[in-house]
Amino acid sequence: MVLEDYRSKSFWLATTEYTEEPHLEGDLTVDIAIVGGGFAGNSAAYHIKKLDPGAEVAVLEAQVVGYGASGRNGGFSMTVFGVSLSVTHMLHGEEKTREAYAYMVDAVEYLDRLVREHNLQCDYERSGFLRVATTESYVRHIQKELDLAERIGFTGVEWWDRGRVQDEVHSEVFLGGWWEPRCALVHPAKLVRELKRIAKEQGARIYERTPVLSVNKVGKKIELQTPYGRVQADRVIFATNAWSHLFPWIRRRQIPAWTYMVATDPLTDAQWEAVGWSKRMGIEDARNLIHYFRPSPDGRLLMGGGPVGIGFGGNMNYDRNPKVFRHLETFLKTLFPQLREVRVSYQWGGPFSVTLDMVPAVGYAKDPRVIYNVGCIGHGVSLMPSNGRILADLALDRKTGLTDLWFVNRKGLAWPPEPLRLLLSWKVRTYLALEDFWRERKGLGR
Repeated sequence: MVLEDYRSKSFWLATTEYTEEPHLEGDLTVDIAIVGGGFAGNSAAYHIKKLDPGAEVAVLEAQVVGYGASGRNGGFSMTVFGVSLSVTHMLHGEEKTREAYAYMVDAVEYLDRLVREHNLQCDYERSGFLRVATTESYVRHIQKELDLAERIGFTGVEWWDRGRVQDEVHSEVFLGGWWEPRCALVHPAKLVRELKRIAKEQGARIYERTPVLSVNKVGKKIELQTPYGRVQADRVIFATNAWSHLFPWIRRRQIPAWTYMVATDPLTDAQWEAVGWSKRMGIEDARNLIHYFRPSPDGRLLMGGGPVGIGFGGNMNYDRNPKVFRHLETFLKTLFPQLREVRVSYQWGGPFSVTLDMVPAVGYAKDPRVIYNVGCIGHGVSLMPSNGRILADLALDRKTGLTDLWFVNRKGLAWPPEPLRLLLSWKVRTYLALEDFWRERKGLGR
């Protein structure tokens, strides 16, 4: 078992004090075992115990809570389902898109309620979200998305023209944008560890540094083998997201892709005044391979996205990409030339989970004793804690409005085996990059 120094995995993890839980020692029998200690796994544990206080629940995390995508992302609590509103509509139709976005609005509101109810200490800021257009082609694209949002009844969004956007954030290349005040920013590593806290307070057991080496049926039980002991459970939840392809039960339901981020040194008051941003909203551009940027709680400017990393087989060691880090630093200073002297002090990457039909998937993995949750598609901060409610309902055999959602227990498309999987993912990424290139061929800000 390789025990990694998780603090090297992101700015969030490097700058947050944390006390680990002990690893599993010896054999254990529980009602429900949860593999994965991220947003979804800890949320599922909390909700199971809240619904059924007598249930024995154990969360098994291979490294530490927050090690995966939950501790490496941008911290945007937003309403995006899958890739985007228009892609979901194109692939799944109007009625399913309407239902999906109603769920995501509820997911954002649910996270807000959870933060307030339990006083989650996660630097929560309900500062809104701005999707900016950096070319006239992207202006038209965002305005079409706004038209689609209106048609499906997705309210609470509006168009900001160039003047309004540049009043708020001083970048000459911003030509307008989608404004959505309901969204929020969080410190993701703190959030996931606060979800662990409330799960423990409800009575769930959390084991860190406890990788699951194998999962097998043993009579009526599911047995999970770890380095220092076995767990027998009536039901197992795979809350493994981008690592799900490492488990034969759910190997082809998703693939991991990698996004990358950089963080500057803390900006001075004069530098923040030069870029504006007094609302401190999260910002994305309108590309397929999006850039996303935000202020940090300690006054840095964080930026991520752009070129996406693709892996092969079971290798998950794609966190460092100097070429993408250089791209992000260059792009940041293209947007904000007033920050050209600012130093980048953190660089990191992390995987996110991609389903073949580009939307989340939750349900049973053939055997009703085995439940899975995949497909954050890079937008999991509000999605995954909310999906913990669905996982809890499935694990406890509860039929609810959440389990009736169309993306729950659906027959999704499977990714092909390697090397076809790699070839297909390259083709998808290449198409998306070429479309971005065409929309930006005349340069940004025009």
